[in-house]
Amino acid sequence: MSERSSGIDERAARRRFSRAARSYAGASKLEAEVAQRLAERLDYVKLAPRRILDAGSGPARDAGALASRYPRAEIVALDYALPMLPRTGTLARLFGRGTLAVCADLARLPFAPGGVELVWCNMALHWLNEPLAAFREFERVLAPEGLVIFSTLGPDTLKELREAAGGSRVHAFTDMHDLGDMLVAAGLQAPVMEMELLSIEYARGAQLLADLRASGQTNARVDRARGLAPRALLQTWREAPVRATYEVVYGHAWKRVPSEPELKTVRVFKRFS
Repeated sequence: MSERSSGIDERAARRRFSRAARSYAGASKLEAEVAQRLAERLDYVKLAPRRILDAGSGPARDAGALASRYPRAEIVALDYALPMLPRTGTLARLFGRGTLAVCADLARLPFAPGGVELVWCNMALHWLNEPLAAFREFERVLAPEGLVIFSTLGPDTLKELREAAGGSRVHAFTDMHDLGDMLVAAGLQAPVMEMELLSIEYARGAQLLADLRASGQTNARVDRARGLAPRALLQTWREAPVRATYEVVYGHAWKRVPSEPELKTVRVFKRFS
């Protein structure tokens, strides 16, 4: 297993997402793009879910695409930051009467076993200290032959900022291969993992820092420095053009049918763009 140099202060992360609820949708451009790329992977999957769990939904931005793809499915939008969630009535008006909003933790889902055919989790797992705990919960709530599909961030994310600011000012992220091992450890079968590198060019570093703040995605490491970054760093990143690299990891796996043997092979693909 790869080492993550510091755990995440999950309470601090929840507070920051709560404060950023109004500005999140406009600032989280990467998450919106990755959601589209993740949805494309469903084109190759034969599935007719009756209930979909949008795990770590934020403002339930992905619910529209899921509702269009699976118009007969009930969609449950779940997030641990209550202000991020739209009201259930708003969801029902936009996406159908069966759409619900639930405030809960990914590692402690308030659902009975076997009641979900699709777990969708876009760009949320890297905010957990233990992704394995979430995978175990996904496996528990999935019906046999149900699917979990997710995206998250890998270790090369924001490597430019890490190099400039120091490791303690940027989160450490779990390696793709370790996530594949976690899927197997959680009891899921036939996991497939992919990775691609995406870059966003900013005319000024201040724009990157503003997007991170407005989307609630600032440093929440347990060992984070409480003071301001050095003045030279702030001046450099505010005024100079910068590139932000994101290692985006995609994965999916299936709930095992009881009569089938466990498959432990993890297929891995890498793509660079």
